[in-house]
Amino acid sequence: MPIRRDSFLANVQERGEYATTEEADRVARVILALLGAHLVGTVRAELAARLPETYALILLNPLQAAEPLSPERFVRATAAWIEGATEKTALWDIGAVLSTAASTAGDDLTREILLQLPPGYDLLFGLTQPT
Repeated sequence: MPIRRDSFLANVQERGEYATTEEADRVARVILALLGAHLVGTVRAELAARLPETYALILLNPLQAAEPLSPERFVRATAAWIEGATEKTALWDIGAVLSTAASTAGDDLTREILLQLPPGYDLLFGLTQPT
């Protein structure tokens, strides 16, 4: 069963220390669109099934990526897509959204997600050790 939108946003807002849910929503949309470009098949579908419908659709209809982005390039891309962001603030935003997504996904699915991503994404998901 998917997490409710207000619960997902509340988690992102709390983790990112955003003043408003609108700010949390803005970063969640960008980061999930970028993430969706890197996930395929049942892994992407399973994560989408656990997200609120709004974010599931964004994940399933992602920005197009020509190649997998390294974690560093993912941070730079996020900074480019979020108005006024720097790489440092983008890293903060990514941590807020991806750690919420990992909590929503659970350990097994998060492990499968990380297998589809280049090495180093575990840190972007807020994981200090493999799940």
